[in-house]
Amino acid sequence: MGTESYHEPIEKLSPKTLELNRALISLTEELQAIGWYQQRIDASTDLDLIEILTHNRNDEVEHAAMLLEWIRRYDPQFDLQLREYLFKTGDILQPKQQAEQSAS
Repeated sequence: MGTESYHEPIEKLSPKTLELNRALISLTEELQAIGWYQQRIDASTDLDLIEILTHNRNDEVEHAAMLLEWIRRYDPQFDLQLREYLFKTGDILQPKQQAEQSAS
């Protein structure tokens, strides 16, 4: 098992932390792949290649979405924050600003 993504001794980490870390690293890799595919799409001039790269990018978006949903279900804090910010209209910072105003 790779340890490059751990900042603390692995034997001190709970099974829950290890599972969450696996998902977070996988999500990071999927998001990175999306960016790479998008760059290749923009740079390519071959329409057939662009179609293939777009298909591949969209697969990575699907994988990222599935991982994000797993993380939301697995971690209560992610669940709370994602419910607060996702699929809303208007200013993205509005919930945070309202919470800060309520606290003052």
